[in-house]
Amino acid sequence: MSDNYIVSARKYRPQTFDTVVGQEHITTTLKNAIRNQHLAHAFLFCGPRGVGKTTCARILAKTINCENPTADMEACGVCSTCASLKDSASFNVFELDAASNNSVDDIRELTNQVRFAPQHGRYKVYIIDEVHMLSAAAFNAFLKTLEEPPPYAIFILATTEKHKILPTILSRCQIFDFKRITTNDIVAHLQGIAVKESMIANEAALHVIAQKSEGCMRDALSMLDRIASFTNGMLTYANTMEHLNILDADFYFSITDAMLSQDVASAMLLLDDALEKGFEGDVVVGGLGEHFRNLILCKDGRMARLLDVPNAHRLMYHEKANQTPPSFLISGLNVINDCELQYKNANNRRLHVELCIIKLCFLLQAVSAPPIYGGEQGKLSAGEMPGEKKNTTSVAPTTIAQNIQTSQQAPTPVAAPSYTTATETHDGYTKLVQEQAKVEQPVSAPPAPVVPAGQPTPSYTPNAVPVAGIRQAPTTRKVSMDILGDLDEVMNQAAAGLLPQSAPLTAEKAQSIFEEYKQSLQVAGKSVLFSQFSMMRLESYPPDEVRLITPGEMTDTYAREQRTHMIEFFSERAGRSVRITTEIQIDESMIDNTPRALSKSEMYEVMVAKNPNLAKLKEGAGLQIEY
Repeated sequence: MSDNYIVSARKYRPQTFDTVVGQEHITTTLKNAIRNQHLAHAFLFCGPRGVGKTTCARILAKTINCENPTADMEACGVCSTCASLKDSASFNVFELDAASNNSVDDIRELTNQVRFAPQHGRYKVYIIDEVHMLSAAAFNAFLKTLEEPPPYAIFILATTEKHKILPTILSRCQIFDFKRITTNDIVAHLQGIAVKESMIANEAALHVIAQKSEGCMRDALSMLDRIASFTNGMLTYANTMEHLNILDADFYFSITDAMLSQDVASAMLLLDDALEKGFEGDVVVGGLGEHFRNLILCKDGRMARLLDVPNAHRLMYHEKANQTPPSFLISGLNVINDCELQYKNANNRRLHVELCIIKLCFLLQAVSAPPIYGGEQGKLSAGEMPGEKKNTTSVAPTTIAQNIQTSQQAPTPVAAPSYTTATETHDGYTKLVQEQAKVEQPVSAPPAPVVPAGQPTPSYTPNAVPVAGIRQAPTTRKVSMDILGDLDEVMNQAAAGLLPQSAPLTAEKAQSIFEEYKQSLQVAGKSVLFSQFSMMRLESYPPDEVRLITPGEMTDTYAREQRTHMIEFFSERAGRSVRITTEIQIDESMIDNTPRALSKSEMYEVMVAKNPNLAKLKEGAGLQIEY
């Protein structure tokens, strides 16, 4: 039984263009070229591994030699040519692995075979896989044959590293760029195979496989086979995560909850469990960054399509996103990014990751605590921290030595109704936890010091004078905290619907602003821009979108170049933020209907119609039309 087993990557390899997954732009072009008899003599298929390059090359070779192609330009699969290709017994299709046949002699042997016409079928197809592995001398030996092959020879080159191919080779080929297969396409394909193989596969499990494959269908099918053997055909989310050794979403939700509650112990224990299971520190940090990114995407419904998670987890992500402040996520991504950049250079990588987790645990406190303290008994001068001894004899900033001496003295408890301070010392590490209520009182500028007559006037620096009830933090820290706090407050107000709503931009108002903008161009003497914008028309999509319909590429280029200025112009006059997009709509009535160039077969038919003897000459001499 095991002798007849075929892996899914081979068993379910596509046999027609319609069964190729995720490469519709390639298959449609090839089918149209076959239908219109516009086949190039050399193709270059390039793209990532496992996306269908060699498969499309084989399908193309089979289709152009098929004796009875379908109306949709697909191979019939039953004629003698298709059968020989299926059994790998065709003399018209040659496959060469350039990774192991990369010398000049190998290419010279191939060019010698090209001289002989096919005994059966119309074309001889040469598929050269991993063509970038050819040596420079082999490439040069291949140039002449690739540029001017016989009319019956077609070359299909496949590579994963297009940049390694000589420009002289690229210029002689018709290049097709294959793209990575999307997660949804891989999931749909795996579901179809699971049904055929009588597997019970959870959609979330297949989604994890698709994500792990990184757009490679061959890798996804290999993982499906491996996990099916591991689970006896019962693929669940849990056993898939266990077999692929991936940290699931529950781990990241748990560690994020610990960070939001500032529970360092729980976060460190979760990290230790992950490291004990064999996960590297950079994998944990990278997954945490992806988790934060997903939470940010859930903040706005317009970004929902960018959320690449199983459908079963989307609701949980939206719930957690609403509970997490945006300032925490944005600042957390900065901390995680710094940790990833410095991970390889760290001597103690575990400590490096643990330090990142500890920073994230106290990050919410750092971005939410205002840097202002007040109270009758808590009057602090500039540069003074809670618990420090206050120097009331001088208004000048303290020196470094004085600061060091002050920090070594026992802290003085401060009883202030507006905040509380708790200081805990463990093994030389001091944790300062500050909780503060808002201080709502007017702040007046301090009066200038009174200077006795006959004495020089000292330099007066307002920031150095203590102000009753107010402590000002350093400028850079204050600005960053205010920005993050304001961002958090605005996001929360927007989510609660408390922000004032501007009136929507109506079609009449948008058209009026557009006419005003064109007039401003004319007044400014920008005649070229005025003439280009006069050819455009405006479409309005309330409440805030405006679309410019342009008649051609050049006009669209002018519109996109002026887009930033137009957004400012429209937003200022509309009293709200306006989005501007462009779209090209060509008026077909304006297109010059000149006759198109005839193909070689069409030219031959016209010539035969004028001189029937030309057909007799062709048949008598055994000539063929060079397509």
